[in-house]
Amino acid sequence: MEHTEVLVERSGQLGHLILNRPKAMNALNHAMVLAMMRALDEWEKDDGVATILISGAGERGLCAGGDIVSIYHDARTGGNGSEQFWRDEYHLNARIRRYPKPIVTLMDGVVLGGGVGISAHASHRIVTERSRIGMPETGIGFVPDVGGTFLLSHAPGEMGTHAGLTGSMVSGADAIAMGLASHFVDSTLLPTLVAELAERGAGAVVGRYGQVPPESALVQARWWIDDCYCADDVGTILERLARVGDPAAQAAAETIAAKSPTAVTVTFAALRRARVLATLEEALDQEFRVSVRALRWPDFAEGIRAQLVDKDRNPQWQPASLAEVSQELVANTFAMVGDRELGLSRAEV
Repeated sequence: MEHTEVLVERSGQLGHLILNRPKAMNALNHAMVLAMMRALDEWEKDDGVATILISGAGERGLCAGGDIVSIYHDARTGGNGSEQFWRDEYHLNARIRRYPKPIVTLMDGVVLGGGVGISAHASHRIVTERSRIGMPETGIGFVPDVGGTFLLSHAPGEMGTHAGLTGSMVSGADAIAMGLASHFVDSTLLPTLVAELAERGAGAVVGRYGQVPPESALVQARWWIDDCYCADDVGTILERLARVGDPAAQAAAETIAAKSPTAVTVTFAALRRARVLATLEEALDQEFRVSVRALRWPDFAEGIRAQLVDKDRNPQWQPASLAEVSQELVANTFAMVGDRELGLSRAEV
């Protein structure tokens, strides 16, 4: 079961999964997803394992997301490897949410995209003063997935809409305020906390180390966030942000305006749709439909090229304006995909 890119370790009553690609900021690939699923399946049946821990190797963070460059090649060549990766990854996200034993995740350092999917659905989600958490998909012409639309849309007020459209990273305190994390722990205490998990129950250990988080900058900004982002379309949101007169609101407007018009339009629609969904599984089913269609958008390959391949940071979006994004495209993005449906909301999880 062991896989070098995911270290599968056992200490006392603790099963420990360590993402082990530190040079790539522990970016997830398909083999890693499958290795994690195998370990969870085995440990569920092992009475000697009481708690699961998920952490990342190195000092930079838990996980910087999915292995985007491989997805880029699929987007350019019409391959289907990404579709199978997402299928298994979303099953893993749902598995973590419903797992019958406590899962503790160390959301220390950078946690982006797919990293949120393997951590923010767990029972005990620890952030630190070093945590920087985000769903940056609109910047590469994509839409938040791995259950991100469910998490963001169910955050208090419009904080999730702000984070989803801007793709900005939030602090550990913000993540707790948004419901993405459950406990704040000083990073220097993590080694001792991990050692105790081998001997004691997750609830007792995490509760003992949990601290009062610092003030959340997003909570302090809700006076303009809630007012601006409660609009019915992205264009109106941008107009409201421009009128606030707060530098942070102006920066948010400029950030959103620089993102893929297609991606921010569909992201906004996905967040509003996810807000009325009752379960993570329903949201993952919806996200799968969006992801397989976004794979063929010109903006997805172009966004990855500009940010991660050529790194010129100058994407040429098609279409180039919000007004040119058709409602037909948006509606088609959410349409069922026939026998390729993910089907999580119909399955027993």
